[in-house]
Amino acid sequence: TGTGMVAVGYAALIKQTTGHSNTACGYDALGELTTGIQSCAAGYRALAEVTTTNNNTAFGFKALEAHTATSGTAVGTRALYLNTSGNNNTAVGDHALCNNTTAGSNTAVGHLALEMNTTGGLNCAIGAEALEANTTGGSNTACGFGALHVNTTGGSNTACGKNALTSNTTATGNTAVGYDAM
Repeated sequence: TGTGMVAVGYAALIKQTTGHSNTACGYDALGELTTGIQSCAAGYRALAEVTTTNNNTAFGFKALEAHTATSGTAVGTRALYLNTSGNNNTAVGDHALCNNTTAGSNTAVGHLALEMNTTGGLNCAIGAEALEANTTGGSNTACGFGALHVNTTGGSNTACGKNALTSNTTATGNTAVGYDAM
């Protein structure tokens, strides 16, 4: 009974009832969606578990697969793969924000960027392996390959440059700019 929808692939948008403006392409893409609106999924099990939320975009194998929150954007294999209730996250790259579960307002761009993050919110990681090991640290900014690479719980850090603050794990309030800085 929904309107303005497109579904291509086995079980794509199969449970849609009253939603509108959704597009699904791929096996089980948006497969559990019932009343959500304005979402787009392309790829095997992309946005497969979302039921009633809105404004989500997933492109890639299992991108946003477990997602039940709103306004998630994932592009890449397993990008935001385990995200359940974290709202307003953006992940671009293979395994970017892959393990995020409940944290919101994160941005990860690059291969493995913020890969291990689970509940740390308000982080920005731009570059391959930036903030890769972060789990619960919040309000961090990492720009460059390997910036804040092994940070796990440290918060309010800023690292710009290849491998900047790469050895930081739990310290907070640091700023490092430049190649291998700190």
